[in-house]
Amino acid sequence: MIKLTYINCLIFLFLVAGFISCKKDPDPVEPVPVPVTGSVILNFENKFGDSALVLNTGTYITASNDTFSVSKFDYYISNIRLIKDDLSVYAESESYHLLKAGSPGSLLLTLTGVPVGTYTGIEFMIGVDSLRNVSGAQTGALDPSNGMFWSWSTGYIMSKVEGSTVGGTELEFHIGGFKGVNKVLKTVSPSFNAATAIVSETAVPHINISADLAEWFKTPTNIDFTVTHSVSIPGANAKMLADNYADMFSVMGIEN
Repeated sequence: MIKLTYINCLIFLFLVAGFISCKKDPDPVEPVPVPVTGSVILNFENKFGDSALVLNTGTYITASNDTFSVSKFDYYISNIRLIKDDLSVYAESESYHLLKAGSPGSLLLTLTGVPVGTYTGIEFMIGVDSLRNVSGAQTGALDPSNGMFWSWSTGYIMSKVEGSTVGGTELEFHIGGFKGVNKVLKTVSPSFNAATAIVSETAVPHINISADLAEWFKTPTNIDFTVTHSVSIPGANAKMLADNYADMFSVMGIEN
């Protein structure tokens, strides 16, 4: 009886050992690939036609033959998207930038975490999207202390130009309005003109973009300063100017 029990135990142990040795090893866990990314620099240059825009001392002539100088030229750029040659899109997170002619450092934007590859287009909004106009107190570029905000009912000033004519007329164009028929938000896609921006881990392309103030005052509506020299609330005049400046951006070139 004792011998039989001993033998049964040995058989049981052999069976267990065999079962354990036959168990399939778990499949190895494949590591999640880390996306390879780089950076892109957007370099905005403020101009009036073919001339560089110089605050206070420069004088410029509009399509309506008004001569004036500029003391302030500020505008919001938001919701920046880069379009790849395979039509995939990089969208910058928390994409709100206030560009100010009087602050050259603000005209240079660095986009990080951009997937490597070849990019053939860009898209962005002139202004601040509707949601952020009603999102309560904000910080950074959207801080009301930047002087680009009216109230929670009228929202942000999307773009601003101030100056004076040679005759002494003060000019003040504060363009805003995020809802209704007079909404001024403009999403634009200035062409790369067959050029490409090539992003790698080490190469940082520079996309040079012109912001032409002359476009504010011509086509589709020529602005005559004797008739319209101040816009400071949302409405039809603000939309008229926004329809004009929707064409103010162009890509001058790309340095890879």
